[in-house]
Amino acid sequence: MDKPLDKAVADLGRDIGEYIRQQRSTAKISLRQLAKLAGVSNPYLSQIERGLRKPSAEILQQIAKGLRISAEALYVQAGFLEQREGGALADAIATAPDLTERQKQVLLDVYESFRRENTATQPKPEE
Repeated sequence: MDKPLDKAVADLGRDIGEYIRQQRSTAKISLRQLAKLAGVSNPYLSQIERGLRKPSAEILQQIAKGLRISAEALYVQAGFLEQREGGALADAIATAPDLTERQKQVLLDVYESFRRENTATQPKPEE
């Protein structure tokens, strides 16, 4: 591997680790509590948060479950998935820890209906 690619992979590890730490802090869950909820060791989770380890999709799913957020949001942060249409707002809704999955889906549906409506009513550029 060349140096720029090594740095990009390391940056992804730090980014996902920082994102997990922020989500854990927002949810007011200790590192130890999240490790237990996610079924991973405390040292391993600490290494993920510090960017020393890049977790697999399966581990991210377990962490998402422990944080009560969307696994998709972690996959996007880790670079496993492209950010979906709707951007930051859709991601914020999907990762909101204080909403149920049903509430998140309703909000996303309403948001998408507004976006479709606005797209349909915008004047088309002249050809």
